[in-house]
Amino acid sequence: METEKKHIIKLVWVNACRFLLAALFIFSGFVKAVDPLGSFYKIQDYLTAFGMISWFPTYLPLLFAIILSSAEFCVGVFLFFGVRRKVASTLALFLMGVMTPLTLYLALANPVSDCGCFGDAWVLTNWQTFGKNIILLIAAVTVFKERKLIIRFITLKMEWMVSLYTILFVFALSFYCLEYLPVLDFRPYKIGVNIKAGMEIPEGAKPSVFESRFVLEKDGRQQEFTLDNYPDSTWTFVETRTVLKEKGYEPPIHDFSMISLSTGEDITDSVLTDKGYTFLLVAHRTEEADDSNIDLINEIYDYSIEHGYGFYALTSSPDEEIEAWRDRTGAEYPFCQMDDITLKTIIRSNPGLLLIKDGTILNKWSDSQFPDEYVLNDSLDKLELGQQKQENNLHTIGYVLLWFIVPLMLVLGVDILVIKRREKKNKSD
Repeated sequence: METEKKHIIKLVWVNACRFLLAALFIFSGFVKAVDPLGSFYKIQDYLTAFGMISWFPTYLPLLFAIILSSAEFCVGVFLFFGVRRKVASTLALFLMGVMTPLTLYLALANPVSDCGCFGDAWVLTNWQTFGKNIILLIAAVTVFKERKLIIRFITLKMEWMVSLYTILFVFALSFYCLEYLPVLDFRPYKIGVNIKAGMEIPEGAKPSVFESRFVLEKDGRQQEFTLDNYPDSTWTFVETRTVLKEKGYEPPIHDFSMISLSTGEDITDSVLTDKGYTFLLVAHRTEEADDSNIDLINEIYDYSIEHGYGFYALTSSPDEEIEAWRDRTGAEYPFCQMDDITLKTIIRSNPGLLLIKDGTILNKWSDSQFPDEYVLNDSLDKLELGQQKQENNLHTIGYVLLWFIVPLMLVLGVDILVIKRREKKNKSD
């Protein structure tokens, strides 16, 4: 009796650990899979912090980001359904065995501000992440040692179908979001957000103090300047940095600053308070931007001039790269400087396009979705794309999960029917 009670307690404990791991791996893998470029940027942050950014070609961190998020999602699903128990438990232990000491180092040395384990959906401090990983490591060791106690929800004959569909689903989701835009936007620049309102400080709160700093080069020597001591035209622009000078209340948007390349003036307020439509072309690095849709960009600029709309290109590239872009594309639109990290946060596409009105983001397009002349056939107030695109994260999550859950439920239903038919046949025999 005592042995049976211990077995039940052990069974409950192992499966509780299994479901805890499954839930967190599914969540972690999913939120990173819908934002592969965000995961890529975080990996680049790690490589930069460790002085390894030059060791790898650009595509390798991106490929690793997609593989890592897919592996996490698959491990979570496999553990949840109890399929591929040896593979899933081994991978879970391996991932936690690597991540736990890594996050301890991050907590102690703080080379990056957050580990990015849940993307932008749930930001934890490095110490919070380490504490979470200690718990998950204990759960992973338990599940690995007692994996035979994991209760299966799918029979051995059907588990290949669950495994294959899960792998295909998560890779398809990642590549879709890479080609277009993340189907879920957890960042402060989502559609419907008023940028100016997002920058406001509540009454009585002490604001953080930020400063735009400009790195310029002359005679092979680089130097940092502010707006107050910006040098003459004999210096060549290299990049813009937004620096925190004094910590205070930090609004969701705190680093949106448009510096006109032609005048050096901050035009942020005039753009965000414009009652008309404004297109913002975001190319965080023009030298890395996809130029396959240049004609469409130029057509949109011509359209904006024709209808009296604003059009600005935002970049963090140095002057010579902007000039190279102009020579290569025939661009006539004005450029503004902005912090590189801010531009990557605004839209996950290089280039990408925003439509704003009175500071509110109405729509966003990746370079694969730019509207063409057949869509822009009238003034924006008469077109659907000139109205705020309606987005609801809960509806989107439900829609995406339906694509995943419904086929798996069908597999589970077929599996149950097969089992019942087999049991019925055995009884009749």
